[in-house]
Amino acid sequence: MKKLIILIVFSLFMNSFGYAQGDSTSSYDIIDSKQQLAATGDDTSRTLIWAELSYEYAYFNLDSSLFYAEKALKLSEKIGFAKGSANALIGFGNLYLRQGDYPRALEYQFKALDLSEKFQFEREKAISLMELGFTYQDLSDYPRSLDYAMQARELFRKNSWVNYNVENEISITNTYMATNKKDSALICMQKVYDDPKNTIMLPVILEVLGNINTSLGNFTVAKEQLHRAILADIKNNDLYTLIWTYNSTAKLYQATNQRDSSIYYATKGFALAKKIQLNEGILINSLLLATEFEANDAAKALYYRKIYDAVYNKMYGQDKVLALQKTVAEQQEKQRQVAENRKAYENKLKQFAFMGGLAILLIIALILYGNNRQKQKANKILEKTLANLKSTQNQLIQSEKMASLGELTAGIAHEIQNPLNFVNNFSEVNKEMIAEMKEEIDKGNYNEVKIIADDIEANEEKINHHGKRADAIVKGMLQHSLSSTGVKEPTDINALCDEYLRLSYHGLRAKDKEFNAEIKTDFDGTIGKINIVPQDIGRVILNLINNAFYAVDEKKKSGAKDYEPTVSVSTKHSLLLGRGVGGEVTITVKDNGNGIPQKIVEKIFQPFFTTKPTGQGTGLGLSLSYDIVKAHGGEIKVETKDNEGTEFIIQLPA
Repeated sequence: MKKLIILIVFSLFMNSFGYAQGDSTSSYDIIDSKQQLAATGDDTSRTLIWAELSYEYAYFNLDSSLFYAEKALKLSEKIGFAKGSANALIGFGNLYLRQGDYPRALEYQFKALDLSEKFQFEREKAISLMELGFTYQDLSDYPRSLDYAMQARELFRKNSWVNYNVENEISITNTYMATNKKDSALICMQKVYDDPKNTIMLPVILEVLGNINTSLGNFTVAKEQLHRAILADIKNNDLYTLIWTYNSTAKLYQATNQRDSSIYYATKGFALAKKIQLNEGILINSLLLATEFEANDAAKALYYRKIYDAVYNKMYGQDKVLALQKTVAEQQEKQRQVAENRKAYENKLKQFAFMGGLAILLIIALILYGNNRQKQKANKILEKTLANLKSTQNQLIQSEKMASLGELTAGIAHEIQNPLNFVNNFSEVNKEMIAEMKEEIDKGNYNEVKIIADDIEANEEKINHHGKRADAIVKGMLQHSLSSTGVKEPTDINALCDEYLRLSYHGLRAKDKEFNAEIKTDFDGTIGKINIVPQDIGRVILNLINNAFYAVDEKKKSGAKDYEPTVSVSTKHSLLLGRGVGGEVTITVKDNGNGIPQKIVEKIFQPFFTTKPTGQGTGLGLSLSYDIVKAHGGEIKVETKDNEGTEFIIQLPA
């Protein structure tokens, strides 16, 4: 985490106040803020100073930081001072991020962002976006981190907030490093280093450049940069940045196999991190020390490993992951609600426009005919038309469902015939064996009778097994044909995919004996059962598989040379942010057909849009699939290339 690097006290509150970054916050900053506090009688200024004090104390006195953040937020809410509330929330977010309490950090950062956007506080919005970038970077969620940092970059550059922009560029650089884009990281940070306006943050820029050059193997350059950074940090009494510089220097010596020097700098970084209670500083230095001591001092290695494990569990333990999932889910729900409200507002505007047009028509009708009955008649016609439209829509949806059921029928017949054949065959065998057993009884050969009875019992078990198989197929068919209850239940997604893949394939084979395609599956056995509405998700999977088989069959019929039709279905379980429990399940349906033209990709999820010939598709399959997946809180995406094929990706919460 390269957060909170050395921002100058006077740069954060640009009008009159500022946050001090890192341990460079001196007693003079605190005294100056308290003197301003004593001198002012203005409640709005008082809240901003309290927010500033909260930020300053966060680097060496967490209790005082929390005390001033609470006072700032309480007074701001009392007097209705939104800007003060936004800055207090930023202070809370910074405080909890320093403690490694990521769920609470995200909670306050999102609140600060929402408030800043509501009242159009550009500075506070930019800082909130930057802080979110830092938090998601710590959580190894690099796509989100980069997204927030890029949004902040646009605002910082637009308003020429130099120091903010430098800190944000360092966040972007670290994300590039974490995603192994080292050349991009070097280019980004070299531009920052070459800009003469950024000299005030030169020590931390040098530390980041040193870290990059170490990873690139430029050890001589890295050593010179890191030693310059150490001297500057000590001169500035910037203990916070010094922790990171010591750690980067230790990693340099570790990379060059100079263990004693690596341990020396990691020990100094560890001691400083404990001094200012910086959990992440303790974490990275204790891990490095545990690694270095493994070779020659098992006791010390164990000592630092225990410290690392304790801090790691504190920051990333299961309770934190669950809290984090809750915070992220709440924010996603809030964003979804905002999107729905926006859509509802737009729909309302459209309704108003529609009603306005209708009112004009009615006024014209009133003027033309001079009779109120015409207005009533027009309204009745409109209501009838809307009712007919809704009825037609419901019929089309039912038609789509029955069409998919019809496509399944042949496959179900094939699937159910196999267990029925087993039942019939074993029943015939048992009939013959019973007759044989009677003969042996008459002969008194009871040992042979027992052997025959055991065989009959084994056959009965097989009959029972295949009977249950047929029963399951029938129930699955009935479940598909029935209207969805909308109730989620634990479902084996791998079994669901496999079932519909086979039914779809055999159904198409029954309709067209010449149809053939290679089927590939790759199911993740770690998924277990997930909560879904099986009828609905089953329809989605069936629709995508049918489309895939249609695509490869069309390409084969077109006479493609050396072409082997192939359809692949796979599942994968991914944990949230790479740690803990929860996460998402990805279902992928891939074909090697002709692909979808780029000009119509954006239209495929629209109702009634289809590329199939007239009479072969309703155009509702993908539209309904999109709605079903969205209703499950998931996403459905498509990736396609001309003449290479199409891949549909469903992402569902686990």
